[in-house]
Amino acid sequence: MSISSQHAIFSSYEKNPELHDEIFNAQGEVKPLYRKLFELYGEHSISDFEKLNNKAKASFFNQGITFQVYGDQESKEKIFPFDLFPRIIDAEEWEHIERGAIQRARALNLFLEDVYHDKKILKQGLVPVELLSSSVNYLHQMMQVNPPGGIYNHISGTDLIKHKDGKYYVLEDNIRCPSGVSYVVCNRTALKRALFGVFNHYQAHTVTNYAENLLDIMESVKPKGVDIPNCVVLTPGIYNSAYYEHSYLAKAMGVELVEGRDLFVENDFVYMKTINGPERVDVIYRRVDDQFIDPLTFKPDSTLGVAGLFSAYRQGNVSLVNAPGTGVADDKAVYTYMPEIIRYYLDEEPILNNVHTYHCSRPKELQYVLDNIKKLVIKPVDEAGGYGISIGNKLTQEEIKKVQEEVKANPRKYIAQPIMSLSVHATYIEDSNSFEQRHVDLRTFTLLGKDKEFVLKGGLTRVALKKGNLIVNSSQGGGSKDTWVLKS
Repeated sequence: MSISSQHAIFSSYEKNPELHDEIFNAQGEVKPLYRKLFELYGEHSISDFEKLNNKAKASFFNQGITFQVYGDQESKEKIFPFDLFPRIIDAEEWEHIERGAIQRARALNLFLEDVYHDKKILKQGLVPVELLSSSVNYLHQMMQVNPPGGIYNHISGTDLIKHKDGKYYVLEDNIRCPSGVSYVVCNRTALKRALFGVFNHYQAHTVTNYAENLLDIMESVKPKGVDIPNCVVLTPGIYNSAYYEHSYLAKAMGVELVEGRDLFVENDFVYMKTINGPERVDVIYRRVDDQFIDPLTFKPDSTLGVAGLFSAYRQGNVSLVNAPGTGVADDKAVYTYMPEIIRYYLDEEPILNNVHTYHCSRPKELQYVLDNIKKLVIKPVDEAGGYGISIGNKLTQEEIKKVQEEVKANPRKYIAQPIMSLSVHATYIEDSNSFEQRHVDLRTFTLLGKDKEFVLKGGLTRVALKKGNLIVNSSQGGGSKDTWVLKS
């Protein structure tokens, strides 16, 4: 059924047949999953929809749902762009994603336990020793440290795309401080306020249960001898790009949001300053990077952390979520070995596909990358937020030469992947007052605790708001959509 022309707000929707459209099939018909939603949205005129869009933006503004974009000279606080047309994932497709996300989180946890203890996977040559020894995120201070519950990556953010072949591929595993889950919940709230009636036609899973599951996970990895743990969220402060998320999660869990100056360590135990005197802290969800958490162990000039915190952690008197040193496993160079890591530790075949990846520290692959930059996406292994990424077919000759020089100067720092064709989704574009195709990806949120696993049935669908752009990060001008996972 080709019905786009029957509805004013979709009448100018242009479908590029070369791209995988989440809503339309190859014949230009609306897919059954979206048909009812398409009809409901099509009942609105352009001016109606513009009003609804402004209402949603006002909702975000009034709730203070913002993020910071860091520039060369200053940082700017912005409202997170939100698109009112949700993405829908059916139960069968989600079950595949969820099993794959849990599989990767389990394998990465075992990998971290191994590389900070026996290093069997290195000794057997499945992952090269130099890959870890050259990683800036590998912390020798974590050697032989046993985190409570045996968990390193309590929280994982897995970035997926759907390629034009209709299959999901993992782009990255984020297990340092993955951000974005607060926007998942806020997107759902904003959509319900603007278009509550659409939820009567679909049975979508809730996303408001994330905070209670996060608190369960934190409490499950409490230090030995603690009955009811005191949990807190540690933030770098109000100038951090994800401060809204830190404050949201603390409030939703009903725990204190603290900065480093609110805590102190005495006799290898951590305490919080309160008006009633010191209060012991048992579990810290820290959103402060490794190098800043303790000036006595890491950067001596850091004012964000707590002096003596790492010693208290080593003694098992406090739990840190995620554990220090997890960044070695979300190094994009380690990503190239994920299929082998899954097979080695779990004796299973990977459920989710990896994108074929060239690691520039391998001489043959380096030469291929240097010769074929126009066909590739070049990524630094240790950046996040879309920073430092070069998309070959968007570069001028001068820019290609610059990238070649940077890669040759430091091959370990870069990987390259074929330019994948991210799927597209109808997205309301304010400049044209109509829906247009835009590329999307999906970040899932997986929690691992002692004897408990949880994947949020929703995730953050990020949208590249510029036409033809493949970078979806908010720091690069991207927005987001509510993501509905349907019940079976």
